[in-house]
Amino acid sequence: MPDSISKTFTLKNNWKFQRGPQENAHKANYGDQSWEQITVPHDWAITGPFDKENDKQLVRIIQNGEECATEKSGRTGALPHIGEGWYRTKFTIPDHSEGKRVFILFEGAMSEPKVYLNGIKVGEWSYGYNYFYFDVTDHISPTESNTLAVHLTNLERSSRWYPGAGLHRKVQVIVKEADHIEQWGVHITTPSVTNELAKVNIKTKYVGKDLQLITKLLDRDGKTIATEKTQTPTDNQFEQDILVKNPKLWSPETPYLYKAVSQLYAGDTLKDEVTTTFGIRTIEFEAGRGFKLNGKVRKFKGVCVHHDLGPIGTAVNKSALRRQLRIMRDMGCDAIRAACKMPPIEQLELCDEMGIMFLAECFDEWVTPKVDNGYSRFFNTDAQKDLVTFIHATRNHPCIVMWGSGNEVPDQLEPGGVECAKWLQDIFHQEDPTRPVTIAMDMVKAVMENGFGAIADIPGLNYRVHLYEEAFECFPQGLLLGSETASTVSSRGVYKFPVVPGKMKTHQDLQCSSYDLECCSWSNVPDDDFVMQDDKDWVIGEFVWTGFDYLGEPSPYDEMWPSRSSYFGICDLAGLPKDRYHLYRSRWNTEDATLHILPHWNWEGREGETTPVYVYTSYNSAELFINGKSMGVQKKHKATPQNRYRLMWNEVTYEPGSIKVVAFDDAGNPAATKEVHTAGEPHKIILEADRNEINADGEDLAFITVSVVDKNGIACPTATNQLNFEVTGKGTYRAACNGDPTSLEIFHKPKMKLFSGKLVILVQSTKECGEIKLSVYSEDLQGEQLVLFSTNRVLT
Repeated sequence: MPDSISKTFTLKNNWKFQRGPQENAHKANYGDQSWEQITVPHDWAITGPFDKENDKQLVRIIQNGEECATEKSGRTGALPHIGEGWYRTKFTIPDHSEGKRVFILFEGAMSEPKVYLNGIKVGEWSYGYNYFYFDVTDHISPTESNTLAVHLTNLERSSRWYPGAGLHRKVQVIVKEADHIEQWGVHITTPSVTNELAKVNIKTKYVGKDLQLITKLLDRDGKTIATEKTQTPTDNQFEQDILVKNPKLWSPETPYLYKAVSQLYAGDTLKDEVTTTFGIRTIEFEAGRGFKLNGKVRKFKGVCVHHDLGPIGTAVNKSALRRQLRIMRDMGCDAIRAACKMPPIEQLELCDEMGIMFLAECFDEWVTPKVDNGYSRFFNTDAQKDLVTFIHATRNHPCIVMWGSGNEVPDQLEPGGVECAKWLQDIFHQEDPTRPVTIAMDMVKAVMENGFGAIADIPGLNYRVHLYEEAFECFPQGLLLGSETASTVSSRGVYKFPVVPGKMKTHQDLQCSSYDLECCSWSNVPDDDFVMQDDKDWVIGEFVWTGFDYLGEPSPYDEMWPSRSSYFGICDLAGLPKDRYHLYRSRWNTEDATLHILPHWNWEGREGETTPVYVYTSYNSAELFINGKSMGVQKKHKATPQNRYRLMWNEVTYEPGSIKVVAFDDAGNPAATKEVHTAGEPHKIILEADRNEINADGEDLAFITVSVVDKNGIACPTATNQLNFEVTGKGTYRAACNGDPTSLEIFHKPKMKLFSGKLVILVQSTKECGEIKLSVYSEDLQGEQLVLFSTNRVLT
């Protein structure tokens, strides 16, 4: 690469870390030899241990309708994220860098980072989820080693969920010419799109004088399809309109991506080059009709996600994010809401590539606090710069189809709330006029009366499905979004009797029933939302809370130890699908058939007792057999929401043996069959990897599902055996998770108990190619080995 082109390199390895206050740790000559050697991204708290004293909060959760404060021991995950931490590393910049500009870019640092270079403070930021950078040219050595030190502080009572701790997203150094394109200075929109022709508008901000810009558009294969040269900028910004013939439109079905290569020249000298990925597509929101993508009406089949990745915490890992999205895509999900906070850039890149629409949200608090030390401390001083930075860093991602300015903010009820909502929305419109803005509102009665709900381009309602029609009549926008729906609670593989609906139900084992009829006081079961989504054109879709369990917020067990993670997920904390996954899949995945039976059929001691059988299926009718005896045919009907979307045999009597379901097509012909059998004693370990080959990049992960079968090969759904793990060869053991929200086992130790017969092991590559062997064994089971391969071939 010529010396004149900017260079970006990631500071991943050779970091040192130390917890607690460290006097003089910002100085270049500080002795950090005894500090822990780590890589970044890094989450200092995920290794535990769990402890109910970690950020124990005495609090009244207003948005949950609580009337008095109570002790919440697992609200932020019961992991040791509170306190100070220091990170240090050394780096050199490329040769011949004299006279160039140098920037350090952080994509997230939890929390309140103070950044020092060669002993000098170069800047600080407040919001732990925000992207930010500093120009460090005046403090950099172009020829000697440079010392970067970062101080982070996490206060108690600063979050409602597990926020993680540390440099949880990547850190980069960027070296540019004095004449250069600004960071995030390229802004691409597609203001005019037809099947025959698309106009691509590109605004490029730069630093320097007497420069010209050449922009090339490349198709997916890297072929140049258009070129534009501009020499007459206005106010240090070039603007170009480039035509693309017969454009390939971005959508979940066809996620076609183009690249724009922006080249900044001084005469014949190339000063800077920036490549920007973008998509060509149109979005439209029409009163009474709903949302249109590329001119076609569709509804969001979305889920909300928090930012932790289960057993590896908040440290961003692209392969873990990709696995999550693959699981959701198989369910039929086509949209993600990164709820309450700014998402990692890698998540947006993957959604661009995989064709998943995105609701990008920024804040969980505005002026009025939810927790004592939350973002409200910074809102008045930092909100505008945080928001502008957020928009500039992400607005070229075609997956983003909507912005979110806030989640359940108490300002809904406060004087000045309407003005604050409009102020934020105006910033969005100014920085990106191409997308609408929504607000996730939970105080629906209040916002109907005080005008707050009329402000947003798209009114988003969190729950309150019983108020949808009233809100639709009240609000002027002519449509509604289920910005947060359901919050049904369940524990994978756990079933409670008798099977009856209930809100805020608790059980002695601190688990929730997977019959999917339990929810929280403010929420509902999935079927209630399905009715509104299917019957009302003006309801433009939903984002279910949540796609995956996450650390913290263990409702309905907020006050009960050792609950330390959520029960809301469609998948558990390990990413294993719960029964509810198949309920959504039966409705959302229109390409593949779904046929799923619950519960399992191992109920020793329940012989002769009523044990309902539910079937989640894309077929409209099915017949159930217990040990070969027909229990009759059930058909979906509209008597109740549950009858409309589930097939239910409520009077089945348990007897060991087998369940068989035969599903029928619309003509009444048998179309699919599924069976569940009673298992014997656990006998053998079974290993199944999501991939048998991973990248030898030191970061890629394979996720291996571990289960147990009896001597006949039948899965044992209640097994809780203690297992031990060993990884040898060109890989390392990273973590394990069993999905039990009450387990206090440490994720990074190579042993764990099964929960409901399963757990997941994460194996990480090294930078060497070759064989990786995972061995899983137990004192009372036949062990198993699995061989993976690490390769230099680029895998996705």
